[in-house]
Amino acid sequence: MAAATVNEHLPTALDATSEPPPLFDGTTRLYISYTCPFAQRVWITRNYKGLHDNIKLVPINLQNRPAWYKEKVYHENKVPALEHNGKIIGESLDLIRYVDSNFEGPSLRPDDPVKKEFAHGELIPYIDTFNKTVYTSFKGDAVKEASPAFDHLENALHKFDDGPFFLGQFSLVDIAYIPFVERFQIFFSAMWNYDITTGRPKLAKWIEELNKIDAYKSTKPDPKVIVETFKALFSR
Repeated sequence: MAAATVNEHLPTALDATSEPPPLFDGTTRLYISYTCPFAQRVWITRNYKGLHDNIKLVPINLQNRPAWYKEKVYHENKVPALEHNGKIIGESLDLIRYVDSNFEGPSLRPDDPVKKEFAHGELIPYIDTFNKTVYTSFKGDAVKEASPAFDHLENALHKFDDGPFFLGQFSLVDIAYIPFVERFQIFFSAMWNYDITTGRPKLAKWIEELNKIDAYKSTKPDPKVIVETFKALFSR
């Protein structure tokens, strides 16, 4: 079971005028952007495991980044990044596994070897293809070109019948996909008046059940921001 609901006060994003926190002082910090889907993965993981007091959120303004972030924290100058035990770790898929393995709270990985194989052999490797297919579709006949990617998720959700999620129970796989699926759902609806769950009942149920999880709901971005961001990116 997920940790109890926490109504967290979200700090203001740090920008080029902001002073850095007291770096490498023993505090575990998760550097994120409130609008970044990659960072959202780790944010959800941290919330679900009830680590609000253990991992401090440090939001960064990606449009006006503080120079110290690249110089002193993460040389890649991206989010997410985790400051833990005197080191910095990046890459969202690595980080969700790291947080799940190295901190207390409910496990987000199944014990069942069949589920493990489906996760690591099929679902996680497909993420990049899924995202690329959908993003590329924005430049063409979006609904037609993206449909096979959404069908792939619908079919994957038929694999296990012991719950509404990819591995039956909520796991890191769901966390890896939902930040992107939610953005695509918003954008397809706004731009093409298309519901990505039409004819895909498992995908509809998956999204419905995810929206009952507080650890995820508290990380959801403003739909208007998503639409404007995607319009700016794909109108070039």
